[in-house]
Amino acid sequence: MQRKFLSNLFLVLLLNVLVKPFYILGVDAEFLKRLEAAHPGEYGEYFSIVGLTFIFNIFLDLGLSNFNTREVARSENHQSEYFSSILSVKFLLIFIYMSLLFGSGMLLGYSDHQFRLLSFLGVNQVLVAFILFFRSNLSGMLKFRQDSIVSVLDRVLLVIMCSLVLWGGVLEQPLSIELFVWMQTVSYAVTLIVVVLLVLKSGSIPRIKVFREAIMPLLRKSLPYALLVLLMTIYYRTDSVMLEQMLPDGKREAALYAQGFRFLEAFSMIGFLFAGLLLPIFSKLIVEKKDVSDMVTLSFKLIFSIAFVLSMGVFFYAEEIIEARYEMTGAELIRSAASLQMLMICFIGMISTYIFGTLLTANGSLRILNWVAAVGVVLNLILNYFWIPEVGALGAAKASMITQLLTAIAQMVIAISVLKVKITTVDLVRLVGFALPLVGFAFFIDYDDWLFGLAAITTVGGGLAIISGVFNPREAIQILRSKE
Repeated sequence: MQRKFLSNLFLVLLLNVLVKPFYILGVDAEFLKRLEAAHPGEYGEYFSIVGLTFIFNIFLDLGLSNFNTREVARSENHQSEYFSSILSVKFLLIFIYMSLLFGSGMLLGYSDHQFRLLSFLGVNQVLVAFILFFRSNLSGMLKFRQDSIVSVLDRVLLVIMCSLVLWGGVLEQPLSIELFVWMQTVSYAVTLIVVVLLVLKSGSIPRIKVFREAIMPLLRKSLPYALLVLLMTIYYRTDSVMLEQMLPDGKREAALYAQGFRFLEAFSMIGFLFAGLLLPIFSKLIVEKKDVSDMVTLSFKLIFSIAFVLSMGVFFYAEEIIEARYEMTGAELIRSAASLQMLMICFIGMISTYIFGTLLTANGSLRILNWVAAVGVVLNLILNYFWIPEVGALGAAKASMITQLLTAIAQMVIAISVLKVKITTVDLVRLVGFALPLVGFAFFIDYDDWLFGLAAITTVGGGLAIISGVFNPREAIQILRSKE
């Protein structure tokens, strides 16, 4: 099982490290820079509306994709008996989702222009929800290679189209946020067609037949998943909405927050990929009553070593990175960089959630996860309410940092206790022996060229990870060569 995890992890990371960060930090950030330069606040308005569509996104799924992944993974013939029922429910969920979006838009006082953006972004989320549902079949069948290719297809298409517009000069009309949104729609539609064809080819879909009597039990089973995702999305995405609504210059402040958030989003792809791979593996290990300690330890050490090096490099050179990417100066540069620093600490908490939260989800420990997430929502909303009026984007970033760190610690403690995960003293010493020297090195080095300094932190961090044993190449190679 570990061998399958690692062998496919390398492919997934390769594809996603090449594509998704370039899209977020290259294409998306370029739209942010150019639109904000021409029309300050335009991208911030878009970013706030995107946040709203993400908050209600779970109502397009209600946890059904995760549930379907578990059912397919546990089935001997890799078929989910609930597939047809899930598909029929999704069309009802589309109506509920769009109703919630437009209702929220009315309560927030959206203009006609904002409603148009909301409509297209809502359609995009519908397409994404169907892509994820069909991908859940591939993931449940442990077809990680096909799933990893599909996971980047929409971004590959979007990178091609946007590159032609941004740097190819194929259009004479000025850039607009509407054009950006429409290109997203095309890329999602093509990707959906491809993933449907792959699932049909695999033969994992049973004959289409709706069992009405199965729909309500299915929803009851999936609601705990839905509540968990909703709560976590609220404290992850509500910041941009509150910034735009609470401040007189909220659109511009949301854009400043987006500058740092895009780096967090790009880096968190690594954790998201780990979680997607680990959910079916953890589920199978738990069903077979096998010890999950080795897989938990291996995956956490891998993701922690990568995440910590990234976060330290960006934290200590945040101002230079923001200046280089967005061509900013003055007070706004300082504020944007400070927000990015807080979000990099937030990132360390998030990567722990991707491991231990996924483990608890696979175990079905949703009641306690929901309680932790609910506390996180309350804490995040309170902190944002007081800090956003005072320091704007920095306040939102600080609220995210504290919320993510505390919920991550809670999930880690609960997972270790409930599933009897064995974390040895040696592993803890290795983690400390890796992290503290890297922080000290990053704090004391002083290079005139920030790119050289960033490269030095990355190189030293990689060396420390190997020397301390946090990342053990021999262990990885041995697992890849093993028969299990």
